[in-house]
Amino acid sequence: MIAALLVAFAVYVLAGQQLTQKVKSWLSTAQMPTIDGKHVAAVALVVAAYLAFAPSRQAPTPTPAPVPPDAFTLRGKFIGPTAAEDALTMSALCGELADCIEYDGSHDQRLKTGVAFDELRIAAREMRCRGESIGARQPQVRDAVHKFLDDAVGSSGGPVTPESRAAWVSALRDLSRAAADVTR
Repeated sequence: MIAALLVAFAVYVLAGQQLTQKVKSWLSTAQMPTIDGKHVAAVALVVAAYLAFAPSRQAPTPTPAPVPPDAFTLRGKFIGPTAAEDALTMSALCGELADCIEYDGSHDQRLKTGVAFDELRIAAREMRCRGESIGARQPQVRDAVHKFLDDAVGSSGGPVTPESRAAWVSALRDLSRAAADVTR
């Protein structure tokens, strides 16, 4: 780009005055074309054809955020004809449970034990899935989630501290993300 500008400037310095005179003499003798309805219609048709057949300029589709290499994943664990639906259901359910537990911690604190968290999870799953068990259809997912929750929050059903509540919320959000990532 800079080279082209330097060449154009050099041409102007060397022959700028002569070129300017030639352009002025050509403009004084040139006849302007007459534009009638046929020309306007032809230009309108060319513009319409371009707009109709030009490649659409869509915004690029967003790509999911990269998953950290050490993050929990459920890829390859959902299997069968209901795999995508099961993954989306699990993602939504875990996300809502995380929101409920977090909200409860900042208000009345009805959920005071690990057993209460588990009872909430079971009740929500039964209500949302109408008694069907995603774990029964997806045993690999069930086993991976069981191990993940044991590692992340433990298996104590006792009293919940603010730290253990935060661990539950974080674990459920990780499960929600991992299940949603399966469908992307």
